[in-house]
Amino acid sequence: MDGPAVIVGAQLRAAREAAGVSLAVLAGQIPYSKSALFYYETGKRSLTPDVIAWYERRFGGIQDPVATLLNLGRADVERRSFLRVGYSTAISASVLLPGWLDGAASRGPCKDAGLRHVGQADVTAVRDVMSLFSQIDQRLGGGHGRTAVAQYLTNEVTGYLNGSFVSEAVRREMFIAAGELAYLAGWMAFDNDEHAVAQRYFTTATKLSVEANDGPLTGHVLRAMAHQAVDLGHPQQGLQLAEASVSGTRYRDACPRERSLLKVVHAKALSAAGQKAESAKALLQAERDLAAASDSDHEPARVFFFSEASLAHETACALRDSGDLAGAADQFQLSVRKRKATTFTRTHAVTLGYLGTVQARSGELEQACTTWTSALNAMDGVQSGRTRNVARDIRTTVAPYRQTAGVSEIDRRAADYLAVSGM
Repeated sequence: MDGPAVIVGAQLRAAREAAGVSLAVLAGQIPYSKSALFYYETGKRSLTPDVIAWYERRFGGIQDPVATLLNLGRADVERRSFLRVGYSTAISASVLLPGWLDGAASRGPCKDAGLRHVGQADVTAVRDVMSLFSQIDQRLGGGHGRTAVAQYLTNEVTGYLNGSFVSEAVRREMFIAAGELAYLAGWMAFDNDEHAVAQRYFTTATKLSVEANDGPLTGHVLRAMAHQAVDLGHPQQGLQLAEASVSGTRYRDACPRERSLLKVVHAKALSAAGQKAESAKALLQAERDLAAASDSDHEPARVFFFSEASLAHETACALRDSGDLAGAADQFQLSVRKRKATTFTRTHAVTLGYLGTVQARSGELEQACTTWTSALNAMDGVQSGRTRNVARDIRTTVAPYRQTAGVSEIDRRAADYLAVSGM
């Protein structure tokens, strides 16, 4: 298998070639020689975040998030292979470089530049699409409808972003709506184990949110990137991203519900990085933030899913990662009790799967099998990398006990789910 440098180098080369730029021309535009660029693109020299950042700036980067979104959407719809070659720590690290999150220059009001006139009704249309597919994602997983989201971003949303806005307020709202939808495309890809695609959408969503000067939205996307990094076994990078998500206005200007979401993922990242005491403090703050939420708050639609059940789930993950299995089991059980399973089916199945694994690790195999039965029941029709990972974990955990009648049935059902889900 190709190493990370080769994989990311292929991504850089594909971006350059898609723009029709030669190595010689690029070497005259950024502070690297032609030979150095060749070595980076072929993976013969280790990549640094600075190199990634220069490519991002040059090929649709910080100054033009709309071009980035258009190119990404087209590549995604056409399923170009370079988008699916693996998670890159360098790409995520580039988001945290100076100038990325705070230095994007605004285009200023756009009144006559485009052919399409964009008003509040267009913003509402994009938000309606976001709401619809967010609900589908929560019920059926990121594998349902993600291509449709990518097509809508490419065919409709980029047209709006290049249009003529009736006011600066509408322009800002459209960039926020586009950023939220790009984030959703990334989240759906992340949930479906398409991690390189997810990274690209997440980084593009940060650019759109910065263009709109929406700190809480930027924090929301960084939180998702932190979640991804931790889940994929990069705790230090996950912590860096999580800390950025709760920095300054990203946390301070968010509504209480969103602050709680940002803070609980920060706690999860702290736990994964081995900082148990700091994680506990962050969990307490997340609880306080959610307790402060009220029906009178003006909340963005993107946080509709985050509730007491969600907080309990993430708290349980943090406790599990710190070695507190009893505490994790209590919080997973609270999450199961509090969640509306028919509305949030995918997460409900994942929570049950995690609870079963914690129970098995605590020596309660019979109870774990009962819990896993409920998890597998909930997985019916769900297309999600996380539910597939739960099914794989079930099979691994029960492997030594497959000759036992009840256990063998659980193993068979997990195998059947994996076969039906196509992964």
